[in-house]
Amino acid sequence: MKRPDLSLTGTVFRLAGPTMLEQLMQTAVQYVDTAMVGALGTAATAAVGSTATVNWLIGSSIGAMGVGFLAVISQARGAGDTDRARRASAQAVLMMLLIGLVFTVLPLSLAKAVPGWMQLETSIRPLASRYFFIIYLPTVFRAAAMLSGTLLRSAGDSRTPMRVGILMNLANVILNFLLIFPRRELAFFGLRVPVWGAGLGVVGAAAATALSFVLGGAALLRSLWRHPEISPRGFPLKPDKAVLLPCLKIAVPAVLQRFATSLGYVVFASMINSLGETSTAAHTVANTVESAFYVPGYGMMTAAATLTGECIGAGDRERLKKVSTAVLALETGLMLLSGALLFAFAPAMASLFSRDGRVIRLAAAVLRMVALSEPFYGVTIVLEGSLQGAGNTRMPFVFNVIGMWGVRIVGTFLLVTVLGRGLEAAWGAMIAHNLLLFVLYVLYRRYGRWNSLMK
Repeated sequence: MKRPDLSLTGTVFRLAGPTMLEQLMQTAVQYVDTAMVGALGTAATAAVGSTATVNWLIGSSIGAMGVGFLAVISQARGAGDTDRARRASAQAVLMMLLIGLVFTVLPLSLAKAVPGWMQLETSIRPLASRYFFIIYLPTVFRAAAMLSGTLLRSAGDSRTPMRVGILMNLANVILNFLLIFPRRELAFFGLRVPVWGAGLGVVGAAAATALSFVLGGAALLRSLWRHPEISPRGFPLKPDKAVLLPCLKIAVPAVLQRFATSLGYVVFASMINSLGETSTAAHTVANTVESAFYVPGYGMMTAAATLTGECIGAGDRERLKKVSTAVLALETGLMLLSGALLFAFAPAMASLFSRDGRVIRLAAAVLRMVALSEPFYGVTIVLEGSLQGAGNTRMPFVFNVIGMWGVRIVGTFLLVTVLGRGLEAAWGAMIAHNLLLFVLYVLYRRYGRWNSLMK
C-alpha cells in the first residue's frame, strides 16, 4: 500500500487551514448577526435575509474577478517570474477601484426596488431597503478586502487574510452589540452593569457590517502593498494589456458564472419568499447554519487553486497529479464528517437563530435533507478550484449555468409555483442541482483535458 505524502498533506493544510479558520470566523459572526437580529423578531430576520441572495450576486461577482489574477500570479510564481506577478497585482488594484465604484452606484440606485423584486411582504420592504442601502455604501473597501485577500492567497499567504478577517469579524460583533440594541443593564456574577446601546435594530446591524468592510479593506490593501513578492508598489495604475488581458480572459467567464448562478439564487429566493414569512425566515436560518459546514470545502478550494497554478507554472505534471489526489481525498473525508454533524445537530443549530417553533422545524427538515449531499458538493468545490488554478473557467461556467437554470430554477418553479409545494420541495431541487454538478465535474476530470499538463 502506497504511503501518503505527508509533506504534501502539510502543504495543503498550511494553505487551507488559515482559510478554513477565516471562513469559520466569518460564519461564526454570521451566526451572531442572525441570532442578534433574530432576537428582534421574525420580521427582522426576514428583512435581513430577503436580500441575502442579491448580496451573494454582487459579492460573488466581485470575488470572481480575483480568479483571473489568482491563476496568473500563482503560475507566474511557479515559473519564478516575480515581475509578472507584481504587474498582475497592480492590475488587480486598478480593477478594485473600477468594480468597487460600479457596485456602489448600482446597488444604491436600486435599494428601494430590490425588496419588491424579491417578493418580500409589503410591510417589511422599507426596513429591507434601508439595510441594503447601508451595507453597499463602502463597496470600494469591500472589493479591496475580497481581491487583496485573493491575491495574498495566490502568493501562498493565507495567514494575513485570516488575521485581518478575524479582526474584521470581531469588530462587526462588537459594533452589532452596541448598535443593534438599546441602552440596557447586563448581569455579570450578580452585578448589574449598564451598557450603552444605540437601539438602531436592523439599521444598526447594517452599519456594523459596513464599518467592518472599511476596516478589513484598508488593512488587507495595506498588507498587499507591503508584500515582498506581489506588491503593486511602483507600478502605474493604468491598463497593462500584456498582463490584464490574460487575467480578464480567465476572470470574465468566472464573473459570468458567478453572476448567472447568483442571479439564479435571487430567482430561487424570490420563489421561496412568495411562500410567506415563515418559509423566508426558515430559509434564512437554514442557509446560515449550512454555511458553517462548507468551511472545509472553501479552504480546500483555495489550496487546490493555488497549488494547481504553481504546478502548471513550474511544468510539474507529477506533482500536479499528487496535489489533485491529496486535496480530493482530504476534502471528501472532511465533508463526510461535516455532513454527519449537520444531520445530527440540525434542530439544535436552527434553534440558535429563531424562537419560532415553526421556523425551527422547517429549517431543521431542509438541513437534514442537504446534509446527505455535503460530500458530493465538497468534491465539486475542490475540482472547481483546480480548474481555476489552471486558468480554465469556461467549463465551470457551462456546468453551473446548466445546473442552476436547467435544474434548480426549473425544478423549483414546477414544484413551488405550479404544484404549490413548500420549502422542502425547493431545497430538493437545490440538492438535485448540486448532485448534477458533482457528476459533470467528475466526468470532466476523468475524460476532459482540463489543463495544459493533463494529457
